[in-house]
Amino acid sequence: MLPGTLGRATDSNLLRDMLDVSMERTKTIADRVSRASLSSKDGFSLTPSGEAPVNGDDAIDIESEMVSLADEQLHFEATAKLLEKAYAQLRLAIKER
Repeated sequence: MLPGTLGRATDSNLLRDMLDVSMERTKTIADRVSRASLSSKDGFSLTPSGEAPVNGDDAIDIESEMVSLADEQLHFEATAKLLEKAYAQLRLAIKER
């Protein structure tokens, strides 16, 4: 492949960067959830209602974190589809030559 063709012909660089940012956000959310669930000695500290116990300023709302995780998953999947489409368009353009 010609060097730099993919970046000039498509938005692939931007889309790949967006996927990287999405992965980092997912890791951050997963870290917060894990800290909430590992704050007790038995390794899991959610109450039967599914909420993390309140430990002062470090209280983490599991429900909002899971909503954030679902939102980030949708964002990642949409970006991945756009990147897949960009690659398919580039493949089609190369095949036509």
